[in-house]
Amino acid sequence: MAFAQVAPDEHNSVLHVGRTTLAAVVSHLVAQTLRMPEPYWATVTTIVVMQSTLGGAWKVSVTRFAGTALGALVGGLVASYFGSSLWVFALAIFATGLICLALRLNRTAYRFAGITECIVMLVARQQTAWIIAGHRFVEVSLGIAVALLVAGVWPEQMAAQTPVQSSRDKRAAVR
Repeated sequence: MAFAQVAPDEHNSVLHVGRTTLAAVVSHLVAQTLRMPEPYWATVTTIVVMQSTLGGAWKVSVTRFAGTALGALVGGLVASYFGSSLWVFALAIFATGLICLALRLNRTAYRFAGITECIVMLVARQQTAWIIAGHRFVEVSLGIAVALLVAGVWPEQMAAQTPVQSSRDKRAAVR
């Protein structure tokens, strides 16, 4: 049975499901309260961030935040001056990759920058690119903030390790 082969720490627990659900709902409600036009982006981001432990979520969230900010900035700037054709988008996403390399931002930052640029530049809307970029930045930042808040207030409970697991982990860390 494939399910039995999954490592015990990878099984979804009822508490993890509850934490993620609570965070997703809170994120969506806050985004709606702020009258964000597409509150589901905050919700999606919260769900993504909630899949990490608090320590892991904090570290990767800084990277996601930086990528989202970069993508909103580049997408808003490029679309405002050059439009939103596929070729302009291609040049913008390539330039963003080079900026990420120059700033020593990792692939996670580049991924979030690219997703944000895609939404800002390729989804047809009535508003200007800067307004769309601002909305995406706020929605994603809100999703990250809610996930970190919930993870901090209601931390994930890790399964207790047996002495055999603990010594095996110590040996692996030495290697």
